[in-house]
Amino acid sequence: MPLFDHLGITVDDLPRSIAQFDPVMQALGCTRQDADNGVSWYRGEEELILFPAREPGSGPHRHGRVGWQHLAFAIDSREEVDRLHATAVEAGWTAVREPKPYPRFNDRYYASFVEDDNGIRLEFMYNPPREPAAD
Repeated sequence: MPLFDHLGITVDDLPRSIAQFDPVMQALGCTRQDADNGVSWYRGEEELILFPAREPGSGPHRHGRVGWQHLAFAIDSREEVDRLHATAVEAGWTAVREPKPYPRFNDRYYASFVEDDNGIRLEFMYNPPREPAAD
C-alpha cells in the first residue's frame, strides 16, 4: 500500500496552474483527467489534484510559512532531473535552485527546485542507493 493516496493543492488561477503543471506531470508519466471543479494527474494509484481557491486572490503561498514546504519527486537519473527542471521552467515555473549536487545530504544527492505562481515548490531529486561495500 502506498504511503499517500492523493495530494490536493489549492491554486488561485486554475487555468494558469494547469498550463504550468500539465507539462511537468506529463513528463513524469502521469495521465490527466479534467473534472468540473479541478484537474487530476494519475500514475498508478497515486493522484495529484488541483482545486481552484475558495477565496480568489488569497495567495500566493509563502515558502517557509506554516503549511506547504515542498513536494519532492524521486527521479531515475541526473539527466532526468535536468530534463524535468527544463520542462518546468519552459512551462512558466521559476527556478529556485538549478540542478546540482547536494553533498550536505549525501554524495549521491542531485536535485533542483522550482516554484509556480502560487508559491507551490517542487523538487526533482535523484538519490540512488549507496553502492554496497566491496568485501
